Amino acid sequence: MEQKPKKKKKPRGKARQIEGKCISCGARCQIACPVDAVEMTEAETPIIDDGKCIGCRKCVKVCPADAIEMYFTPEEEALLKELEAAGGAAEEEEAPEEKAADGEQGAESNIALWNGVWVYIEQFEGKAHEVSWELLGKGRELADDLGVELAAFGLGDSIKHLADEAFGYGADKVYIMEDPALKHYRTASYLHGTVELVNKYKPEIVLMGATGLGRDLAGAVATDLKTGLTADCTQLSIDKKMRILEQTRPAFGGNIMATILTETRRPQMASVRPHVMPKKEFQEGRKGEVITEPFTMEEDAIPQKVIDIIKAAQESSVNIAGAKVIVAGGRGMLNKENFDKLQDLADILGGVVGGSRCAFDEGWIEHARQVGQTGKTVHPKLYIACAISGAIQHLVGMQDSEFIIAINKDKTAPVFEVAHLGIVGDVFEIIPDLIDKLKQSNAKAVE
Repeated sequence: MEQKPKKKKKPRGKARQIEGKCISCGARCQIACPVDAVEMTEAETPIIDDGKCIGCRKCVKVCPADAIEMYFTPEEEALLKELEAAGGAAEEEEAPEEKAADGEQGAESNIALWNGVWVYIEQFEGKAHEVSWELLGKGRELADDLGVELAAFGLGDSIKHLADEAFGYGADKVYIMEDPALKHYRTASYLHGTVELVNKYKPEIVLMGATGLGRDLAGAVATDLKTGLTADCTQLSIDKKMRILEQTRPAFGGNIMATILTETRRPQMASVRPHVMPKKEFQEGRKGEVITEPFTMEEDAIPQKVIDIIKAAQESSVNIAGAKVIVAGGRGMLNKENFDKLQDLADILGGVVGGSRCAFDEGWIEHARQVGQTGKTVHPKLYIACAISGAIQHLVGMQDSEFIIAINKDKTAPVFEVAHLGIVGDVFEIIPDLIDKLKQSNAKAVE
């Protein structure tokens, strides 16, 4: 029996950087490499290890600046020309390392099977947390950019009424899992239910509120599904070229803003703190499809038991997160007594007093009034920053305010970069003058 000649293998080549073209996009090439052949320099440009590179071209495909190319040795170039002259009768064998990397999730978890954006409806005793509706607004934008459905999902006991609210805030579908065992939040039961829903319907993006409950559940779900989770995001968007979620959050103690991608796992999971995303206007009468799924975990299999619920006293009566006007002070206020002037201004404007992390650390304000990464995220109509330099940890908590006025002696203070109106001067001269002007204005209005 005559044996057919074996086809020659087409060279795979190696990847290399094109000098001067890298735009430091956030190490996408390093993330995409299945064999850890890409390292990043301090300038955030790639160094590609020839010895490790398997020629899979994944780094080339994800580079948004076309800063990586494939190159071949002279021998490989000669073989390519030979194959081209022979009519291209060659086959390219996938490297074993690449096969392993592509097959990590298995056929059932192929990324192409995952579709849609989901938002978790966090609820307590049948009342939804506001962050759920805030996330539906952002979810609507993400779903529209991807051209997919937006769905909300909730677990609990007697919570179907939340579906109407979810539709009003933008959801196309609502998945509900009801059972007496889900009346109170327990990690094991809510984890089991959430994972069952996600594995059955395969949403490509899952968003949760970064509350105490949300942080607990999101971390457990991501661990069980072996996917990535970016916590405390301040911005979410879609890379339309790659159809992937860009998850932005403060990193390195808040000194930089990092954009994180989950390229090889699904779902892509992110949590967002309350009041970071603006809540969209409720659309009365909007309807959609409600899908009810059974809860399959037996009560005896749930290790935690809820004996009683004792509601803790509020840390403070002030609700800085919901305030329309905030007058905030920083280190430059010098002492607690000077915050009295800020209180006078806030009283005239019908607002509340807040402060930076420095003000809290010095004991000038209580933690409930702290604005920033380790405090509250706020969206007031008016934010007056008094003697606050504007470290990024503070800016991420207030930069989305509708109108920002910054008062600072240092004209190079970072806070001026986000301010709509900047006043360079001594806060101890400007605030009293401002109070006097407002009082005179109010007196004239009364007359």
